[in-house]
Amino acid sequence: MTRIDMARTNKLGYAAVLGLEGYSRKSVEPRLYELIKLRASILNGCGFCVDMHATDGAKRGIPQRTLHAVGAWQHARGLFEQRELAALALTDALTRLGPDTVTDEIWDAAAQHFDDGELGGLVLAICTINVWNRVAIATEMEPPIDDKRPVV
Repeated sequence: MTRIDMARTNKLGYAAVLGLEGYSRKSVEPRLYELIKLRASILNGCGFCVDMHATDGAKRGIPQRTLHAVGAWQHARGLFEQRELAALALTDALTRLGPDTVTDEIWDAAAQHFDDGELGGLVLAICTINVWNRVAIATEMEPPIDDKRPVV
């Protein structure tokens, strides 16, 4: 059980994050969107979001091998397109913020595959999943397990 229901207790703030989520979903292609959402969620240790984005990725037709490899993408490069690798590197850098994380090398590699508008969309999508991860972890959300969503 979650600690609080942010959609109920903090309606305006929650609605603002939902608005950013809606923008991000429209700005990043669906497969790439799920891959970066899954990667950031793995890095942040958010079980609720890892479950959600692995499940959503499978529903979108992303192969299971690819979804499993997101956790170690640097060592499974053959399962990803070059642009996905660049987006995953950017996801790692933006999720693990520090003085030397979003380097020119990482940014320039991404810029080879995405135009400025696409890069901005990626940045916002990565930032959005990091917000969701923090909300889910703070409120102790857990993956739903019920008749509709059994463990199989």
